[in-house]
Amino acid sequence: NFVRIEGHTDNLPIRTERYPSNWELSTARASAVVRYLIEVARFNPARISAAGYADSRPLYPNDTEAHRAMNRRVQFTVAK
Repeated sequence: NFVRIEGHTDNLPIRTERYPSNWELSTARASAVVRYLIEVARFNPARISAAGYADSRPLYPNDTEAHRAMNRRVQFTVAK
């Protein structure tokens, strides 16, 4: 099966030299997991991809620190 690794952030803006926005941060999270799965777990690179969604797909409202923490995540999506 094909696996897509999706990176997510909360809605608090980030602006660092390494991550100019939440888009770069979410993509970096996903890419780090993909790299690990390919290099360490020996996943087939043809069956895996990374995507970054920043704060566009929250699981919870970003109204508390606990909710923001739950929105900062990496999610695995497996295609049938």
